[in-house]
Formats: sequence, C-alpha cells, structure tokens
Amino acid sequence: MQPFPPENGPSAAGLLSAAARLMFVNGLASESAETALRRLGRGLGVEVGILPRWGEIVLLTGVREAPTIVAATPTGVDMSRVTATLGLVEEVHAGRLDRHGAARALDAIASVPPVSLMRLVLFAALGAAALGIIFGAGNLGTLAVIALSAGGGALLRRGAARISGNALLQPFAAAAFAGLVGPLAIRMGLGVDTRLVLLCPCMVLVPGPHVLNGTIDLVRSRIAIGAARIVFAGMVVLAISTGLLLGLALARVDLPLTTPPVAVPWIWDVLAAGVAVAAYGTFFNMPWRMLPVPILAGMLAHSLHWLLLSLGFSQPLASFAACLAVGICATPVAERLHYPFAALAFASVVSMMPGVFLFDGAAALVELCAAGPSAPPALLVAAAANLTQAALIVLGMTMGLIVPKMMLGPWFTPAP
Repeated sequence: MQPFPPENGPSAAGLLSAAARLMFVNGLASESAETALRRLGRGLGVEVGILPRWGEIVLLTGVREAPTIVAATPTGVDMSRVTATLGLVEEVHAGRLDRHGAARALDAIASVPPVSLMRLVLFAALGAAALGIIFGAGNLGTLAVIALSAGGGALLRRGAARISGNALLQPFAAAAFAGLVGPLAIRMGLGVDTRLVLLCPCMVLVPGPHVLNGTIDLVRSRIAIGAARIVFAGMVVLAISTGLLLGLALARVDLPLTTPPVAVPWIWDVLAAGVAVAAYGTFFNMPWRMLPVPILAGMLAHSLHWLLLSLGFSQPLASFAACLAVGICATPVAERLHYPFAALAFASVVSMMPGVFLFDGAAALVELCAAGPSAPPALLVAAAANLTQAALIVLGMTMGLIVPKMMLGPWFTPAP
C-alpha cells in the first residue's frame, strides 16, 4: 500500500478531522474510532493519535504538527454514517480512493439523511407494542394505546430535533406525551393495562449504546470520556423519567407499583423481540439491508433468555447469558461488516433492558418523597428492589456484551 502524496488533494488533517467527527458523534466506540483513524492516516501517509473527550477530539498527526481539535459531542447513533465512514477508511487504506475522492465521499456521508418520518413513526409504534407483548400485554386495546403513544412520541422527537439541538429534549417530550396519553386511555375505560401503556412507550427511549460505549471506555481506562458517556446516558434516563412523571402529575395519575410478571408463550416472545430489534435498528438509522443480522441475533438471544427464565434462572443471570451469546456473535460480524459494535449489540438485546424496573423505582421514590415521614415502608422497599434489580440487569447485560468484545476483538480487528 502506497500512501497518496500530500500534494494530491485536500490535507490529511482535514480528512482525518471530518472522519473523526462522523465516527465519534454517531456512536462508534473510542477504541474502534482510534483504530480506524490510524488506518486512515496510514493511507494518507501520516501517523495519527487521538485523545477523545466529551465535546471534542484532539488529533495528533506528528511531532512537529500542532494538535488538531475537532468539535464533536457523541450524543447520536447513526449506523449508516458510521458504516459508510469505516468503509471509506478501508478504501483509502487499500489505495483505492485518493484524497479528492475521500473528501467528496465524506461530504456525502455527512449529508446522509435520517430515516423517513413515516418509517420512524411506524417502527416506534411497532417496537413499543412488541415490548408490550414481551412484558405481558393481554389485549389489543393495550397494544393499540402503546403504539399510538409511541408513534406520537416519535413525531415529537423529530419535531424537537428540528427546533433544538438539546439531546435531552427529545426523550423528555416523548416521555411526557406518554404520561398524558396513557391516563387519557385509562379514563376512557378502554380496559388497558395501566403500567404497560405508560412504560412501554418510554422503554424505546433508553440510551443503551451510550451505556455500552461508556463501559467499554471505562474498562479500557479511558476514564474521562467513559464517565462522560455514562453520565450522559444517566441524564437521558433522568429526562425520560422526569417527562413521564410530569405527564402523570398533569393528568393526576400515579404509576402503579410493580405487578407480578406475566408468562408469555415462547413464540410470541421471540417474534416480538425481532420486531423490537427492527425498531431500534430504525432509531439507529440502519439501512434495510443491515436489519437481518441484529434481528436474527436478537431472536436467538431472546430464545435463550426465555429458556433460562423458564428454568428458574434470575433475570440478571439470564440477561448476562443471552448477552454473552450476542457478544460472541456480534464481535466478528461487526468487524467484518464494518458495523458499530455498540449499536449492533444493543439493538440485538434491547428488549431485555430493565426499563420497567427503572421507571418503577423512580415512581416509588417520587411517592416516597411526597409521603414524607408518613410513607409506608413498602415504598422504600419497592424503590430499592426495583433500582437494584435494574442495576444488576444492566450490569449483567453490559458485561455479557463487552467481555467477548474485549477478548475476541483483537483477533478480528485489522491492524492500524
């Protein structure tokens, strides 16, 4: 491989900056972004190092060169843009694309639009309804209200994105909408499941890729950016919880405390998991051709999850085992097909996220504060139990996904 001479087209620093921004802001893990940028630098004839921070990337392109600071905040997840950028890196590294062609390709990638509004609304509705099935929705009325609420929330998210760049406004608005639609359906006497019509539209908003990327950074000793990613994910969850509770407060409805889980037949559980995966693939701007891989992985993972639960395993342990299987499969696939690992892996296991426990815990804490000293002990127990269960499930899922990535990744990742 012969690098292109510096005089042949745009500067290496400019191309590296554009590629770094596209990968970082659209959900690629720091380690993968650094490897890709080093390969791109080799193709351009320069050695590259990166220092990712929240809000910026510092590019080091030589001892005599001043560092290049690229403004980039990793709040998005867009698999189309990341995959296209990784493909461009390989083309430049192999010498099949010169600097002019790379510059034009990067401009085109940056202009890739999000999924159509119709697809977003449709799959938000289908995904939330699928989660309703997984969590035991027993009638069509419940599923219809969940779908309506989630679809309306998707419209609000797209509208909020057009009027503000605040990454917390979108989930807040969608959750507040769910907190208003659910009580309206309840008061209309439609016979819906109160908890599911309130929670399922919010569960499709949980920021899983940021949790995974942040955890991978922390394990890799990238403490600053890892902690920032985790804090951002926590802020998104807080925005969702606040929006939901605000909607409920305006509607003067309380979120019911945890009810016993409902056993769901295997076939419905697995099919619904596949629909949920397709919905999250839509949120992550996956092209249609990319959806079959995570859908298949998600359905197989949910089959294992369902089997382990039926055998008496705990939720955290069953989630860990299912995610471990997904991590083993997703690591080589992500490297081979140039997919961002966090988005691919999370899309495959999204239906196992403990959104119900998180929101139940938040609701119990709100009731606990409202009741003050006269609060019954059951509220404190409910808050602690739900939040602890959620934390254990998230820990199990995260470890199950990133351990294979850490152990198997070096075998499949191309050398910089």
